[in-house]
Order: sequence, then structure tokens, then C-alpha cells
Amino acid sequence: MSRAVLLPHVPSSVTTARQHLCTDLHESGVATSKVEDAALIISELLSNALRHAGPLPPPFPPDSVQVSWNIVVESPETPTGGWVEISVCDGGADTLPRVAHPSRSALGGRGLGIVQHLAAKWGTEVDGETTTVWAVIDIPVAKAVRGDAVIPDLTAVFSTAPAGVVPRSRTAGT
Repeated sequence: MSRAVLLPHVPSSVTTARQHLCTDLHESGVATSKVEDAALIISELLSNALRHAGPLPPPFPPDSVQVSWNIVVESPETPTGGWVEISVCDGGADTLPRVAHPSRSALGGRGLGIVQHLAAKWGTEVDGETTTVWAVIDIPVAKAVRGDAVIPDLTAVFSTAPAGVVPRSRTAGT
């Protein structure tokens, strides 16, 4: 399942994006813990875009930002599990997004650190006047235990993406 949504460049768009993403993830059968991770990631990415970047340039609607996601769940084509790719596209900023190292008493600066911790990988792409920040969450293979009950395979281990730009390509099993 894939979705792309244009939203106003305003703080209330974070709630709207989070609600739509969570609905799609639940409908796709993604485990609640991964839905919560994805909700936090989209909240952080979109909040950063609203705080640090401008709205999308024309021909996009004025004062807008785009959020999108692609949900790939376990199937015969992806027997090793699936993933969710979340991205936020905006009008860019003077600098590229980077993981900050705030002091313990700092009130902000932790967003991309949280994304880096939760995502299997994340990165930034600049295309002309737009900047897209994206993150991928792995969905472990689910195993049936009894009847229709399914639990996630907890042996999956996240790999932490290095800070900065990493390749965006994602294929099943990698």
C-alpha cells in the first residue's frame, strides 16, 4: 500500500499525517509496536520540515508539504519480512538535516536521533528546489503460534544507519 498526501505547512498537519499513516499500517496488519515506531518517525520528520524548511515550491499548492509512505508486508514475494518507507518532502532549508547532539538540558534537537535509532536506515535527497527526508522501518517475519494469533519474530535486529545521506534503494531481503 502506498500513499502520498499534500498537507498545509502548519503544525496541525503532524496529527493528520500520523493518523492516516497509523490507519494504513493497522489495515495492513502491521504489529502495534511498529505502528508506534512509524508514528513517531513521521511526527519527527514532519515536525522538522515544518520547523526548519520552507513549503514546497510551485507547481505544488502554496504553503504545502508532502508526506508519503510505502508499506510492504510479508508475502510470497517478500518471505523474509517487509518494511515501511516514510518520507517528507519540503521546500528545503539552508542546510541539510543532520543528527544533533544536544545537551541533557536542551529542549530540542533529538528528532533525527530518534529517527536514526528506530529506522533500519534513513537519508536525505535533494532534487532541485525540494528536499526529501526518508526513513525505512523493517517489519520482521511474523510467525503463527496458535489459531489465528500472530506474533512478530523478535530475533530481528535493527541496524543503525550512519548519520547523513545513505542510498535509498530497498529490495526484498536486504
